Amino acid sequence: MHILFIGYGKTSQRVAKHLFAQGHQITALSRTKKTDISHLCQDVAQIDLSRLDSIDCVYILLSPQERSIQSYKDTYLNSAKAIIQALHQHPIQRCIVVSSTRVYNGHVGGTVNDDTAVAVNDEQGQILYDMEQAYIQAFAERCVIVRPSGIYGTSINRMRKLAQNTTYYEQLHWTNRIHINDLARFLAVLATLDLMKSHYIVSDSKPYPLHEVLMWFQRQCGLPLLEYESMAETGKKIYATHLQELGFEFEHPNCFDVYLEQLKA
Repeated sequence: MHILFIGYGKTSQRVAKHLFAQGHQITALSRTKKTDISHLCQDVAQIDLSRLDSIDCVYILLSPQERSIQSYKDTYLNSAKAIIQALHQHPIQRCIVVSSTRVYNGHVGGTVNDDTAVAVNDEQGQILYDMEQAYIQAFAERCVIVRPSGIYGTSINRMRKLAQNTTYYEQLHWTNRIHINDLARFLAVLATLDLMKSHYIVSDSKPYPLHEVLMWFQRQCGLPLLEYESMAETGKKIYATHLQELGFEFEHPNCFDVYLEQLKA
């Protein structure tokens, strides 16, 4: 099977490694040149797939260069028309689009699973949802939407800095995560999965309040513990029910085990 990756960052590279080991032909497209794989150095706005062998499966894993609304539009939504048009000349059997659980942010303080209706509460979330709909309209049942929660596993610098700089916290803010290697393993499974859902939340289904995670880091690093006062409940508690029904097993089910190993490194 010839598999194309549109966007070839840390997650895509891990997925491609799994699929290459299974004997699939891999091609990647991104803005920066890669030398370890068959690669097209293109901007998605001017995507040209006319010289490629027939593509059977495509992964779309894009990330904006900045968090502005315009960057989100350019990366996710404005690119979709060009990508869809370029793909229509190929016999695509599966289109795997990586979005985000941000499309559920309207469920403030609530519980979210794969049966929960989308509820956007900001423009970036709406852009992500509109992108999902564009690919669903183009590829129908051949399209699957993947919505990861917070991806971790490559660095703890951000969490360490937050622990160092946070002395007071006044929100019960729920956070959710998925290890990048577990996300990559699941994405690789989707290429050949026989009975596929229309969408999958990908999370370890272990939501934690942010202040508890920060206090764990503070204890491990010998830092003063923050003062906590619950003034409002924010975030959301995410459970990946379709993933659980599939019987997918995590290699990294406990984020604190991973964090501890990274602190010791």
